[in-house]
Amino acid sequence: MKLQQLRYIWEVARHDLNVSATAQSLYTSQPGVSKQIRLLEDELGIEVFARSGKHLTHVTPAGEKIIALAGEILNQTQSIKKVAKEFSDERKGSLDIATTHTQARYALPNVIHNFIAGYPDVTLHMHQGTPMQIAEMANDGVVDFAIATEALEMFGNLIMLPCYTWNRSVVVPKDHPLATVDTLTLEALAEHPIVTYVFGFTGRSQLDEAFQQAELEPNVVFTAADSDVIKTYVRLGLGVGIVATMAYDASADNDLVAIDASHLFADSTTKIGIRGNTFIRGYMYKFIQSFAPHLTRELVEAAMQAPTRQDVDELFTDIELPRL
Repeated sequence: MKLQQLRYIWEVARHDLNVSATAQSLYTSQPGVSKQIRLLEDELGIEVFARSGKHLTHVTPAGEKIIALAGEILNQTQSIKKVAKEFSDERKGSLDIATTHTQARYALPNVIHNFIAGYPDVTLHMHQGTPMQIAEMANDGVVDFAIATEALEMFGNLIMLPCYTWNRSVVVPKDHPLATVDTLTLEALAEHPIVTYVFGFTGRSQLDEAFQQAELEPNVVFTAADSDVIKTYVRLGLGVGIVATMAYDASADNDLVAIDASHLFADSTTKIGIRGNTFIRGYMYKFIQSFAPHLTRELVEAAMQAPTRQDVDELFTDIELPRL
């Protein structure tokens, strides 16, 4: 059994059983991938993939377990490499982060600017996607960290570190009827078409829960993953926008009025998700603390060593999170 063979079955599974795409991503040949998979199956005495002719059709039950273990082994090999790099040169390396548009656009720019200035020899890669996609990337070891508000809790392998809390504002054109209300209510919001985040994005679940508890049906006419896109369609008169308060820029958005809606919706918490057993290099701890100053190296290490998710949560019981 070779690491190369384990990587091949792992990558084939990630590429939806497309051997050609797998070979292309690994800069090798399709016959070479197929041969190594067959050799591994012959050695193990089972099929990892079921076939119809030359085509892979699905992962076998045994294959599912083997591929999961292969992922763990490959992740550990990356940790071994990181350990070696940490001791050979602690200021060189790479950092892969997966996050959503809102975090990338509004929460991370200053953090990343300062990090690159302090660690010029660290290559930083940012991957954007849905909360589910970025949580999967962290869970699978494709990235070092996932930064999101939704979906991280769905993956048991992720250690979740709370970073900050935030809430929402309603944005409308200056001549909109809601622009002059004294106190915004859910009933008033429900009377207007709403433009907001796609379900599963940026604390959308708290928004839906608030309307459900009030037994109101919001008229959501347009959804997007991008706060800037939401504001664009508010400007076009499509509806009132509900966005993260951090996504309103008083200077750039001076043609819109932002109405505080924090009394209508529960706070959301943005977290960093890190796969358990990940080796965190020194500069990675620095990045985490620059993003969330309360996340000291000692606290992160304690969270990574905590036996259960409940134990992790208890570490933050008495910590007041910053608010954006």
